[in-house]
Amino acid sequence: MRTISLRMREREKDAGAGFVEYAGLLIIIAGIFTAIDQLGLDGKIAQAIGNTVAKVIGGG
Repeated sequence: MRTISLRMREREKDAGAGFVEYAGLLIIIAGIFTAIDQLGLDGKIAQAIGNTVAKVIGGG
């Protein structure tokens, strides 16, 4: 009986961890996108992807 009670308490203790980790991941991803935009790398990245796709499909 005691082990069941301990398991239930441990489950409740970690209940908010998923949300915190998800929010942290979103902040990191937003920071990456902001850095790419501020450094002007978005055009270079799009061009590199376009060139690679063209090479794969035989258009370049």
